[in-house]
Amino acid sequence: MQRNILEYLEKTVQEFPDKIAFANDTELMTFRQLSENAKAIGSFLIGQAHEKEPVVVFMGKRPRTIATFMGVLYAGCYYVPIDEEMPKQRIELIFQSLGSMSIICDSETKSILESYNYNGKLYGYDEIIKTVVNDKALEEIRSRQIDTDPVYIVFTSGSTGIPKGVVACHRSVIDYIDNLVVVMGFDNNTVFGNQAPLYVDGCLKDAFSTIKLGATAYLIPKKLFMFPLKLAEYLNNNKINTICWVASAISLLSSFGVLEKETPKYLKTIAFGSEVFPIKQLQIYKKYLPNARYFNLYGPTEATGMSCYYEVKRDFELDEVIPIGKPFDNTEIILLDENKKRTKFGEPGEICIRGTSVTLGYYKDFEKTAKVFIQNPLNDLYPEVIYCTGDMGRYNEFGELIYISRKDNQIKHMGYRIELNEIELAANMMDKVKSACCIFDDVKKKILLFYSGDIAKDEIINHMKEKLPRYMIPNVIEQVESMPFTLSGKINRMQLKETYLNRKENNNG
Repeated sequence: MQRNILEYLEKTVQEFPDKIAFANDTELMTFRQLSENAKAIGSFLIGQAHEKEPVVVFMGKRPRTIATFMGVLYAGCYYVPIDEEMPKQRIELIFQSLGSMSIICDSETKSILESYNYNGKLYGYDEIIKTVVNDKALEEIRSRQIDTDPVYIVFTSGSTGIPKGVVACHRSVIDYIDNLVVVMGFDNNTVFGNQAPLYVDGCLKDAFSTIKLGATAYLIPKKLFMFPLKLAEYLNNNKINTICWVASAISLLSSFGVLEKETPKYLKTIAFGSEVFPIKQLQIYKKYLPNARYFNLYGPTEATGMSCYYEVKRDFELDEVIPIGKPFDNTEIILLDENKKRTKFGEPGEICIRGTSVTLGYYKDFEKTAKVFIQNPLNDLYPEVIYCTGDMGRYNEFGELIYISRKDNQIKHMGYRIELNEIELAANMMDKVKSACCIFDDVKKKILLFYSGDIAKDEIINHMKEKLPRYMIPNVIEQVESMPFTLSGKINRMQLKETYLNRKENNNG
């Protein structure tokens, strides 16, 4: 039985030693180089007496970063990915959460670290990869490792502003990747176009699938997502056939008319997730790439990335949402009501996850962990932890799971309970709307709709009146040149709200 994700690399390097594993615009790395560098890094860390502790990897989106992740695991430690594009305050909060630690950087990030406060040892990538591999020490570490040992800590945004470190173990990652590659049909001929930053769990789909199968992944530079036409050219130039991107990134190619000008002709697998993907955008993709397979993926960081999948095999109307389908094997979705009772079929409930995909909890925060990683309320016979996502879902008439919204995206307005996602859906149906986002002003009790696209506000209002009841019509409609995005590629709702509130405050002042 496989119990360590390093077994992926050790098998693949025997089969495809000289094949390109990872590449970006300045660097490429074969599986042989990946393996050699990882073992050297692991040997170095063991020599410095590091084991079973977090090791920060403070590097950019480069193949060497993934080699460093593997090296940390060879030492029996677990990696904490950090990138210079993250805000300085957030990085320092993460450092505070970790306490004493070791940091691996490269020549590009070493100087940046000089302006940070941290308590730990600093090691340079270019120096430590020269370490002579100590096979005996690596074997001794491996003999003590088990599949519930941590692989990584990924920090997510906390409601209090303090990042939460989600700890995932080998068993969770192995079950996730093993299921994912089967469902989506990945193999050694897969060429990934990676969009997700390496410091979020979204990169697991590309990175670990590549290592497991002997595939190839191109780490697409972030700047290309500002130029959709160049992005499509990049996909074609590198013969990329598989993308697993957040929905807003997928929409860039369709909403800006790029698919018509530069169709990514090699694409055969397109997966979207993390946000609702508008049917309008899906229809555009299917027009230009009718033979591609389309997947909607759903899952929280606390459950090792994606927990559910749905392959699009039927047509949808513009006012429908694509299901999130069903859970991967060895995972169960439970819908619970406010009293932690299972909901009846078709009724909405909080999506709760049971199985090996559930992570270990939050690093050094047992209080927050206990609030959402709870004893299964349907089981009073023995200890069993499930994760409560805070997302609402229901089953449709086909028995497919539908994502409704976040619990906190449900509002009470004019005496009615409203799903803000429903308003976004209505706006995104319009041809000239490229993207839409709906939020609620808790103080003024107003529904705010932000949109990008060449369309007048009056047209949107008239459309809304046709599609929605009166109490759901937005009180304020704001046009933006483009949507702001979070570091992981989702629409930054908090920034939109803060920008609006600050502008109102200045105008009132």
